[in-house]
Amino acid sequence: MGALGRAARPPYLRIAAELRDRIASGELRPGDRIPSTRGITREWGVAMATASKALAVLRQEGLVRAVPGVGTVVDAPGTESGAVRTRASRRGGRRRAAAPPLTRERVVRTAVAVADAHGSAALSMRAVATALGVSTTVLYRHVSAKDELVELMADAVFGDVALPAPAPADWRGRLEASARAQWALYRRHPWLVKALSFTRSPLPGNVSALMEWSVAPARDGGVDAGRARYAAVTVAGCVRGLAMGMEDEAPAGRDGRAAGFALDSLFAFGLARMLDGLGTVAWYRG
Repeated sequence: MGALGRAARPPYLRIAAELRDRIASGELRPGDRIPSTRGITREWGVAMATASKALAVLRQEGLVRAVPGVGTVVDAPGTESGAVRTRASRRGGRRRAAAPPLTRERVVRTAVAVADAHGSAALSMRAVATALGVSTTVLYRHVSAKDELVELMADAVFGDVALPAPAPADWRGRLEASARAQWALYRRHPWLVKALSFTRSPLPGNVSALMEWSVAPARDGGVDAGRARYAAVTVAGCVRGLAMGMEDEAPAGRDGRAAGFALDSLFAFGLARMLDGLGTVAWYRG
């Protein structure tokens, strides 16, 4: 194909072709990590969605596979990893290491690893199945659809929140600790912003538990339960709103700056002003 033909192709196909050439030439060898979606955005200057589509093409061709906790690695036909699997299959699996049982928790944790490594655009039932080394049909025995999987992912990472001990005993300290825990989650899992909605009912179990924890001192002080939840959801929504777009920012932006602001400083400033405002509401003072 001539230069004009190559230029006419969509950017994601051009990127996939260049990575395919690197694999074919041996520049990228079996087991080598290929550029992540974030690496592709830096190298080719494209959006995250374009980078995700390029990697999806290579996965569909069987040239690469996602490895939880590692990233996307070369797995072209005839590679060492493929040969090992083929030999094990021919020997009746005698030398194949026993895989851990496939459980819903393992499916969810693998999906989290895929989204962490490649972003929400790359998350699909097929991508998770590929990372687990199973068929998509098998995956549906554990989760009914992608929407359910995403909700389970959000619930799982909220369950990982490390809350301060002892917990702040005042309403302001408790809401601030909850907000900071949520901000840290968005930093670790940028895809979470698009996976979560605080206006949808019911909230996932661990999300709801954090909301209840955040308003316990206010409720103990006599604040109406409904109004206390309004305060918690308002704070959570503002934290999520500030984190929105973090996944699509350039890596340098996610690491500290966006639109001229230091994100962590902007978060701290906004949170303090919101808590100041809640403190002026008669029904919330204690």
